[in-house]
Amino acid sequence: MSQPTQKLRLNALIALVVGSMIGGGIFSLPQNMAEKADAGAILIGWGITAVGMLTLAFVFQTLANRKPELDSGVYAYAKAGFGDYMGFSSAWGYWISAWLGNVGYFVLLFSTLGYFFPVFGQGNTPIAIGCASVLLWAVHFLVMRGIKEAAFINQLTTVAKIVPLIMFIVIAAVAFKADIFTRDIWGRSNPDFGGVMDQVRNMMLVTVFVFIGIEGASVYSARAQKRSDVGRATVIGFLGVLALLVLVNVLSLGIMSQPELARLQNPSLATVMEHIVGHWGALLISIGLAISLLGALLSWALLCAEILFATARDKTMPAFLKKENANHVPVNALWLTNGMIQIFLLITLVSAGTYTSLIYLASSMILVPYLWSAAYAVLLSGRGETYEHASAERTKDLMIGGIALCYAVWLLYAGGVKYLLLSALLYAPGVILFAKAKHEQGEPLFTHIEKGIFTCVVAGAGLAAYGLYSGLLSL
Repeated sequence: MSQPTQKLRLNALIALVVGSMIGGGIFSLPQNMAEKADAGAILIGWGITAVGMLTLAFVFQTLANRKPELDSGVYAYAKAGFGDYMGFSSAWGYWISAWLGNVGYFVLLFSTLGYFFPVFGQGNTPIAIGCASVLLWAVHFLVMRGIKEAAFINQLTTVAKIVPLIMFIVIAAVAFKADIFTRDIWGRSNPDFGGVMDQVRNMMLVTVFVFIGIEGASVYSARAQKRSDVGRATVIGFLGVLALLVLVNVLSLGIMSQPELARLQNPSLATVMEHIVGHWGALLISIGLAISLLGALLSWALLCAEILFATARDKTMPAFLKKENANHVPVNALWLTNGMIQIFLLITLVSAGTYTSLIYLASSMILVPYLWSAAYAVLLSGRGETYEHASAERTKDLMIGGIALCYAVWLLYAGGVKYLLLSALLYAPGVILFAKAKHEQGEPLFTHIEKGIFTCVVAGAGLAAYGLYSGLLSL
């Protein structure tokens, strides 16, 4: 018998944040970072990331407490601050980013299994895609049984995936060699890296990829047992994941040199562990990765469905997406999401290169929702809204929001014009669902300002399409 409401406690919300952030990224981090920068630039980059992402976590905490009536995080904040179309675009970009990320997790999972069972290859062989499809629908029907039940299973997988990471950190700390870490600390022997700040800029998108999911608790704010737990879960989850990421990355640079790490195949953490303790280490990390990916698949299935459901309930998405089953699971949103994942899994059979590139593109799309959330925090504190008797707190929140906004803009710059244009290409088709929702409400499609914004999106999409056609841009 299902409960009429399914409220999530603090530990479940923390698990959603940690579970959605720790997927496959941390297990590929040593190679991903070494490919872009050497130890000195990596330390600077993590310093910038720690400050930027922490302020973003504080933004989500502040908004959750000051605007308790706004549910579902990145979508609600963009809509409240900047209108219906920006709210819709935030939700649309977040949704695309999330389900494309899940495609990546499926392929990486079976690529890891290919280490032991060659039939799975790099995760995109017919048998691998067939098994991934079976797993996809198993996760689908698990989530259909109820949000609370799925969240509980996610807690178990979150704990299970952290254990091998902590084991690696302890073993790597003992085996760490300072002379390897400092051998070419600024990367001067590699002219392709450029200067230190070039290295920092190039590694920035990698840090974004591993932190996607920081908004997990915020997206589920409507289902939180206590509203204050949303912000606490975001900050606690972020600090825990940050510590794991930095330690895994930095300690690896003291085990193998930057050129050695850069040449590794992913999941590179398995090879680093094997380098220290032998074959059983690679096996341990591979098992940890498999558990991690299964948990991440579950977390993102929950988040994908929830963001569509929330926007439909708020009449920004078409009404058919707010349908729930007897277990209070948004079924149509879940079917649409997993249907898109299934289609894209089939596409990977014939277009692996395009798939890989789109995963990076999808990751860059999350930057726009983050930007609008930070901008709304600045808008709220700048106006003094909800701060009538808290001027000192207002100043503090304005400063934190300003830093978070600057960081979000910096990330867009680090991603480059290419990804900005290609993102516009994915944002533009969303107007079809937006138009349907507006038609259902009998409202005009755009305000005057939104017409200008949409014109810019269409122009960006047109430039991207021409760039792809002419060969100036590539996926």
